[in-house]
Amino acid sequence: MLSDEKIIQIEALQVKPGSQLKLSDHKTKYVGKTLKKKDAAAMLEIGRKHLAEIQDKLYAHNEHSVLIIFQAMDAAGKDGAVKHIMSGFNPLGVKVYSFKAPNSHELDHDYFWRHSLALPARGEIAIHNRSHYENVLVTKVHPEYILKENIPGIDSLKDIDKDFWEDRYKQIRRFEKNRAQNGTLILKFFLNVSKAEQKERFLERINDPSKNWKFSGADLKERGYWDDYQKAYEDAITATSTKYAPWYIIPADNKWFARLAIASIIYRAFDKLDLHYPTVTEAQKADLQKAKAQLLAEDKISKSKKSKGKEPKKPSKKSNVN
Repeated sequence: MLSDEKIIQIEALQVKPGSQLKLSDHKTKYVGKTLKKKDAAAMLEIGRKHLAEIQDKLYAHNEHSVLIIFQAMDAAGKDGAVKHIMSGFNPLGVKVYSFKAPNSHELDHDYFWRHSLALPARGEIAIHNRSHYENVLVTKVHPEYILKENIPGIDSLKDIDKDFWEDRYKQIRRFEKNRAQNGTLILKFFLNVSKAEQKERFLERINDPSKNWKFSGADLKERGYWDDYQKAYEDAITATSTKYAPWYIIPADNKWFARLAIASIIYRAFDKLDLHYPTVTEAQKADLQKAKAQLLAEDKISKSKKSKGKEPKKPSKKSNVN
């Protein structure tokens, strides 16, 4: 069901390598007539089970790892997507990382360092809620943050020019290509929420006491840079959507559609890996049969010991009848 192209048109959501992204050309809402919210929820539930089965093979296969990246404006639904889609996975094989602003220790390393520590091992899935892309997004909107990195030759805002950002895009492509060539499947999702929908979600967080903790004044401040962020995303995604690490633009105003679309893309990417359980040699099969025979013999030995250990029944004493 998740592989039905008529339901989720993955090709239309993927940013083709070398193409120029314009977010205004991408819808933020589901505009089709095929899906309904209720049906999408049922499909997602089935999809979670399929993803869990594939994850089991991924772990057993032990050749590939999976890196899933979520980027978006505030309140676009990243946390909800992680919660609803990944809940079917075995938590032992999935690690979720949410990256905040770097601390002083992290700033003493290159900007890939903390993200490298969170990369998945073979057979594992890592989900990065925000990622190394923050270093060409929030830092591009606020270039003064770059000065905190103490990069040689970058002494003032004048040094952070077009060539600087082009170099960073090259570094990211190189970083991701290295991962991909060593067996990591990389999937990158931009949850494309509209400014109007973000406003509604902010108001909901303010009006609902149980959601007050989700809102901060910094969210409203960053909203004021909406156009700058849209441009930063366009530039970053255009420069880094590659065959080995593609970007997908997900309409995020309808959370139910966004979650199903993401699950479908992950499912089909997994399916292309042609994962399977490891096959065993004839010698290993023979060893398995020996182990089976040994285990079954334990039952026979146990029954034999129990029967030998039983005391013979004593004749019952009958009272003499005169």
